[in-house]
Amino acid sequence: MRIVFLSDTHGAELRHPVPDGDVLIHCGDFSKLGKEKELIAFNEWFSSCPHRHKIFIAGNHDMMFEKNPEKARRLVSAGIYLLDEAVEIEGYKIYGSPWTPEFYSWAFMRQRGAELKVYWDKIPLDTDILLTHGPAVGVLDYVPQSNKYVGCEELKLKIADFRPSIHAFGHIHESYGYKVMKWNDERQTIAINASICDLKHQAVNTAIVVDIERMQAGARPLTKIITG
Repeated sequence: MRIVFLSDTHGAELRHPVPDGDVLIHCGDFSKLGKEKELIAFNEWFSSCPHRHKIFIAGNHDMMFEKNPEKARRLVSAGIYLLDEAVEIEGYKIYGSPWTPEFYSWAFMRQRGAELKVYWDKIPLDTDILLTHGPAVGVLDYVPQSNKYVGCEELKLKIADFRPSIHAFGHIHESYGYKVMKWNDERQTIAINASICDLKHQAVNTAIVVDIERMQAGARPLTKIITG
């Protein structure tokens, strides 16, 4: 199964080429301020994409999804929206959550520590692909301007606990790319920061494409980066 990952497009997806694949996943911040016209435009674009399955989570800029979630869900109906919930696609369990450490007054933000841990505790341990809007601390979360790693500490602990095959996110535009995290039991997690836009909201990065397959029943999936 070929999966195409995007995040932090902020409207630029309307002009950005998207690779072919079986599943198209957006990890949030498809808008600038979560306004109605932005959500309508994203839904039209999402609907036009030929991928068999389309999944998305909200980001801190997609403010209507927190302030008026029922209306937001009506406006963006072209894909499966995950809010602290899972969906199974062709035998793979995909879980999505929008929460990030508090930063100003954007959407889906909670204080570090216990407040965020409540959400990460909900992630099923048999999740194959984890989608969050923000990164775990120390993993593609570096902000050069402040010389800090700004990811979530509690999220990193949760990922180490169950070691998904893929953890995809965005939020930190400056740390686009992917990293293979290897665990002591020889399993690995591919961490993907799929941020398309730079800090000026210019679409400078490409979607990251991954092939994933399960060799035998009950085994963890094998993953391979195709582009990015």
